[in-house]
Amino acid sequence: MSSDAIRVLLADDEPLFRATVRRLLDASPGITVAAEAGTGREALALAAEHRPDIALMDVRMPDIDGITATAQLTASPHPPRVLILTTFDLDDHVYRALHAGASGFLLKDTTPPRLLDAIHTVAAGEALLAPTVTRRLIAAFTNRPTASRPLDGVTPREREVLTLITRGLSNPEIQAALHISRATLKTHVGRLLTKLGARDRAQLVIAGYQARLPEEPSLATNNHSLE
Repeated sequence: MSSDAIRVLLADDEPLFRATVRRLLDASPGITVAAEAGTGREALALAAEHRPDIALMDVRMPDIDGITATAQLTASPHPPRVLILTTFDLDDHVYRALHAGASGFLLKDTTPPRLLDAIHTVAAGEALLAPTVTRRLIAAFTNRPTASRPLDGVTPREREVLTLITRGLSNPEIQAALHISRATLKTHVGRLLTKLGARDRAQLVIAGYQARLPEEPSLATNNHSLE
């Protein structure tokens, strides 16, 4: 296994599920399983010992649940990125996981290729939500009364980018909508992360929700040349 392989901590209270996922990951180039945990408390201890790149975290586990463990992991001195993988497709879990610092959320019925792609995506600093979860999350959030978050220092173009990120568009979709290059989009995302104090795109999504951006009409259709 290459020394620069993505190191994954598996945290799930079902031994059979862990064994199945471990076989998949160990057979995948560029990924290795650093440790396995059957409880939230064990996940915290093993993360501190092994410093994985990714924690693949179940929600419901003994002693410390996965979302509480996620909050503690992301606040640690050497935080892994957390990908929540759960049977329970519940909006409350998604909200709590994102606010706890999770970078992704997938259901356990996801396909093996989708899971592998998710691990690489999250390891690269991107945010990832199951498509059905993203659509429902956006719809539910826009119907919730919440205080609007100011976007101090964010330019109009950056606001457009953030709006599309919040709506769940992929990078290629954002590039097409705004008629900008991949490099330009990467620059805008980097500036948004800095200006909003966000760790990754999942936190940008939260910032966009808090600013109520999904409710705004799209501005992208009238912009065809400016980057």
